[in-house]
Amino acid sequence: MSIGFVRRLPPRPGAALVAALAAALVGAAGCTQPARGGIEATGTLDVVEYSVSPSVAARVARVLVEEGATVHRGDTLVVLGTPTLTADLAARTARARAAEAASAELANGARPAEVARAEADLAAATADADRAASDEQRLRGLAQRAVVSAQQYDAARALAASTAARRASAAAALQLLREGARRERRTAAAADAEGAMAGVAGLEALRHDLVLVAPIAGIVITRAVEAGEMVAPGQAALVLGETTRQRVRVFVNQGALSRVQPGQTVHARLDAYPGSDFTGRVVAVSTQAEFTPRVALTEKERADLLFGVKIEFADTTGMLKAGLPITVHIDAPARAP
Repeated sequence: MSIGFVRRLPPRPGAALVAALAAALVGAAGCTQPARGGIEATGTLDVVEYSVSPSVAARVARVLVEEGATVHRGDTLVVLGTPTLTADLAARTARARAAEAASAELANGARPAEVARAEADLAAATADADRAASDEQRLRGLAQRAVVSAQQYDAARALAASTAARRASAAAALQLLREGARRERRTAAAADAEGAMAGVAGLEALRHDLVLVAPIAGIVITRAVEAGEMVAPGQAALVLGETTRQRVRVFVNQGALSRVQPGQTVHARLDAYPGSDFTGRVVAVSTQAEFTPRVALTEKERADLLFGVKIEFADTTGMLKAGLPITVHIDAPARAP
């Protein structure tokens, strides 16, 4: 199974706008300095979103979840399919088996029965060659004394030569069987087998990629496909929200910026639950001012410089929902003058 391409989506524009308006309502500087020390600001909660998409073009066979459904990590979400995958996989598997068998045959060398047959062929060829050589030697003297004709002697000599050649051929064949295939042939056959197996592995991976599973535990925010539709590589089939990780972006003024650092502890409360207390931490501080005039000409305009601070929570109560306004207190006491 595969989670396909998983892409964290940026915060939606509406969330950023609401955060900016909320920050502006807190004060012209975007934050307040509570009596107990530290920095307070208000923003809108958001969840970390994941886009689940396939790595190859395919047709949707089944969608197993609806929008709003709760999913666990590893749950099957969408099943995709391609028409020729099963046949292609069977064909490549057969080719891989044939290549592996050929490679093993060259690596193992000749079978004992093949060697025994080659030895028997050599023995027969040797006997024929010896008999023909003996006949040729005997007829040579008879031909010199004109007891046999020259044609008879020539035939015996030709037979001796041909049987000697067959003996040499049989001896060479036996030697090749005993030595086995050349190293280059064995290497090439092994490489062919590895290539064929790699092709099978590629199709197996593709088959797993056609099953999209949940990369995280959360909820289904968007269901973007239906059964029968074609999806392209990287096209979002579903969007998941990681409900156990919430985040909020608030804004602080330039005077408070130096007192905010990544890793600082944050306490937060919901408007609907004044007595609630949620703990988070600062994960990022913007290095660029926002909501700033193009040219800060006056002291008042320079005071309007705001910097974004991203805060992340790990809530298991289920109370922190995307879109809720939340007030955060950053433990950053004012420095002594």
